[in-house]
Amino acid sequence: MTRPETSDREATERQIARLETLARVLDDIFRVPGTRVRFGLDGIIGLIPGVGDALTGALSGYLAVRAWDLGLPPHVVAHMAANVGIDLLVGSIPVAGDLFDVGFKANRRNVELLKRELAKRAPAADLKDVTPPH
Repeated sequence: MTRPETSDREATERQIARLETLARVLDDIFRVPGTRVRFGLDGIIGLIPGVGDALTGALSGYLAVRAWDLGLPPHVVAHMAANVGIDLLVGSIPVAGDLFDVGFKANRRNVELLKRELAKRAPAADLKDVTPPH
């Protein structure tokens, strides 16, 4: 029989893995051939006037909501929300905003904030890399 905290930890690790996958899809699932430049659906969907940035902003906001649900402190969630806000604001500028999306990678930044904060809470013996295989 597993300890209850083990299943809680495993559930959290699964949630983080899902959020990492979402961040990868939004920020860097594709690579420009012959370069190290990566981009994701955020840059592509953002090209749709009006609704593109709103849709990707909602997906990015989901990461911050999940961080709140996982119990991250308000200042960390606010930092994540600021990353989303910057991505939305600058990303809404035609062409330049889409290029900004390729470099800023708000979702990757937010997942790293989430992981760093959760790692502070975990005992050293329980720390584990939850990065899903690519």
